[in-house]
Amino acid sequence: MKRLLTLSVALMFVAASSFSSAAELKSGIEVGGKPGAYTVNDCTGPNAGKSLCYRCSYGKRPVVNIFTRDMNGNVQDLITQIDAKVGENRDQKMAAFVVHLTDDADKSSTELKKVADSKKIKNTPLTNYEGEAGPAAYKISKDADITVLMWVDGQVKVNHAFKKSDLSKAKISELVKETSKILN
Repeated sequence: MKRLLTLSVALMFVAASSFSSAAELKSGIEVGGKPGAYTVNDCTGPNAGKSLCYRCSYGKRPVVNIFTRDMNGNVQDLITQIDAKVGENRDQKMAAFVVHLTDDADKSSTELKKVADSKKIKNTPLTNYEGEAGPAAYKISKDADITVLMWVDGQVKVNHAFKKSDLSKAKISELVKETSKILN
């Protein structure tokens, strides 16, 4: 009887572990992958009002690319902290850009300008991409409200995806710390 109980508990643990691994949200180019070119509409950056490829412009520099479908408070906090990190690491040519995935580019542009002004975003262009699916080659999951990619030398070093409710202050702090993986 004891063996049966021990075996049952062990099987439940394995099943629970498998379920939590299966439930992990995957979105974006996997670590080790190469991010490709795609065009965004710059709403607040140095090229405001123009369409361009920041992936191309930033080349091999250390880059944080945040894809979001919602500009809620936690996303704004993440952007603000990443923006500060970029400012602190100008000597390493660190860069970042935010891509709002939307089906209404005009509404998005207005919203992004308000966020940049209210949060005093100076180092990180806020852009939008027409189509909530995002660039096809980036494989942004329809279940991910936020996908954060970090790369350097054209290779992804960090990839995290979140549902809107899962992006907490603690996870924002962890993401900011992970910029060390793309900085020398």
